[in-house]
Amino acid sequence: MAISIINLRRTTMFKRKESLVPRMSTVQFITLMFVVIIFLGAFLLWLPFSQKPGQTISFIDALFIATSSVCVTGLTPVNVSEVFNSMGHTIMMILIELGGLGFMSVFLMIAILLKKRVSFQSRLVIKDMLNADSHGGIIRLLTFVLKFSLTVQAVGALLLSFQFIPEYGVKKGVFFSIFHSISAFCNAGFDLFGNSLISYRDNPYILVIISLLIVAGGFGFIVWYDLIHFKETKRLSLHTRLALIVTGSLLAIGFIIFYFTDVQKNGSIIARLANSFFLSVTPRTAGFVSIDYGDFSYAGIMLTIVLMFIGGTSGSTAGGVKTTTIGVLGLQVISLFKGRESAEGFERTVPTATVLKSFVLVFFASMLCFVSSLVLSLTETIPQNSGIEYVLFEVVSAFATVGLTMGLTPDLTYFGKILIIFLMFIGRVGLYTVSFSLINRSRKASIKNISYPKENVLVG
Repeated sequence: MAISIINLRRTTMFKRKESLVPRMSTVQFITLMFVVIIFLGAFLLWLPFSQKPGQTISFIDALFIATSSVCVTGLTPVNVSEVFNSMGHTIMMILIELGGLGFMSVFLMIAILLKKRVSFQSRLVIKDMLNADSHGGIIRLLTFVLKFSLTVQAVGALLLSFQFIPEYGVKKGVFFSIFHSISAFCNAGFDLFGNSLISYRDNPYILVIISLLIVAGGFGFIVWYDLIHFKETKRLSLHTRLALIVTGSLLAIGFIIFYFTDVQKNGSIIARLANSFFLSVTPRTAGFVSIDYGDFSYAGIMLTIVLMFIGGTSGSTAGGVKTTTIGVLGLQVISLFKGRESAEGFERTVPTATVLKSFVLVFFASMLCFVSSLVLSLTETIPQNSGIEYVLFEVVSAFATVGLTMGLTPDLTYFGKILIIFLMFIGRVGLYTVSFSLINRSRKASIKNISYPKENVLVG
């Protein structure tokens, strides 16, 4: 009897202890891992062995650069080419790769090498990281992501080496080729030249290769999977169709407008065409620069802000609200004009939950950028000849993990750096992921089966 009572007490204590420590969800795990990697990277960049002789960096700046690297943004308060040595640049490159492809990619590579079985919980984490519909076939998809990414980056580095090895020598040229190929494919936008690609504004070869790497990384791995396996499946998903249409439309619109507003008078016709294509690509969401945005027209600045806000495709290395989100909203608007309530396109109907999620995402992203711009306009110093676009450009660039700036980043206050770090983190991990990681939702306490009486509200 005494033994049974003791066992009962132990069982009760165990249940109480288990209830006090709730099980971590996949989104909470993803958020936590990103935080751990960022702070570990910041600590390594802050140590003297990562910096050139005579150079020092504060921890807040190291944290800023680590966040920008992991969140594949490209904003930096210091010139990384002057401050960091090869060790620091290598650490940044690893952080960019981890942020672009996801830390689970590294775990999968280790598991494959060790011939270990991937657990069900790990499959759920991978599913959430890739924004996949289900965990079925998720390992095959992630394996494809790894092979595709490493192949494209290797080809990109090889093509860049034809320019950089003759220019910088073998050792430095090879490192520059690898670094910028990874930075472009992961849509990070970091460079080791000190002025981004302004020195190569008249070099169509470099501009086109970097642009293609950016497009490859921002197109979305699920889109590439559909395209490569099209001969086998004989069909393209609605996700892929929307990504192709919206991406193609944005590239075409940006190419035409940038050519006539900011590129028409610069260099040869081939260089102008290359710069127009480059400028329509890099805001979504790479952050490389071939023309100083301080010299841009207001039309070019406005278009750049819009392109940054939209960003790339879901399930890619890019940020923003995503092209497929805009595509879903576009289908809903077109359907409403046709007198249909559901979003329809290509003989398919988009679930109402997906449409609502798209509306909520765009709304919260807009509000976040508005509030952040309002706060920075109070805390930061705006140059006399600049307006609110000086701050709005920076905020959207950080949230969409682009990395473009009109010059505010180096002059940010301590509070401004913290806010931009927060925006970069939110933009990379995702509004939904961060929100859900802070909310402990219990299905038992849900009230999904309860519906309230309907009442009309006048709108418009």
